[in-house]
Amino acid sequence: MTAIIAAIQPYLERFGYPVLFLVIFIESFGVPAPGQTLLIAAALLAAGGNLHIAGVLVTAYLAAVIGDAIGWVIGARGGRRLILRYGKRFGLTRRRYRLLHLRFNRHGAWFVTFARFFDLLRQINGLLAGSADMPFLRFLLYNNLGAALWVGLWGLGAYFLGRGMKEVVGHYEVVVTWIMLVVAGIGLVTGLVWLARRLYRRRRGAVKEPTSGPN
Repeated sequence: MTAIIAAIQPYLERFGYPVLFLVIFIESFGVPAPGQTLLIAAALLAAGGNLHIAGVLVTAYLAAVIGDAIGWVIGARGGRRLILRYGKRFGLTRRRYRLLHLRFNRHGAWFVTFARFFDLLRQINGLLAGSADMPFLRFLLYNNLGAALWVGLWGLGAYFLGRGMKEVVGHYEVVVTWIMLVVAGIGLVTGLVWLARRLYRRRRGAVKEPTSGPN
């Protein structure tokens, strides 16, 4: 993931929110794209001051909701045939699709809410809901909830992680000094304990050494 973030960071720094929106948008209606990785990268850039975290969160949220809505429309208008025709290219066989369809019919609300947290399901969430005839308003409700949770977890999580790392780097010398002192202290205590145990064993061995008696 680090290599991917390093590769897409220049595009984020140059184009900012539009590229973030575009990638998450197209990923959300079935096109394989690194939407989640881009969200994390954008949040880390926001932690460094290159983007604004509010803009990152709103952009990612809108892209996810609108993209999934487009996916629902595609699914409702022939998504089943589309998935069965091209799904194998992305690891979605007919058998796997039938199993997903069965689980969706049983747990549709939970499926839509948390599908975005899993690869493949994040791309076909809307397509599957549309092909399963899930009412659009019901889908929209749980899709909004899932998008908000997803953006909040990965966006805010990466942002605060980046802020924490920045603070640690800012106090690098202090952190290194304390680490060295702790390591030295542990080493000193360990050495004293080892020496004390060695002296104790020698003394105990001398006391228990048998003395030769008269024959």
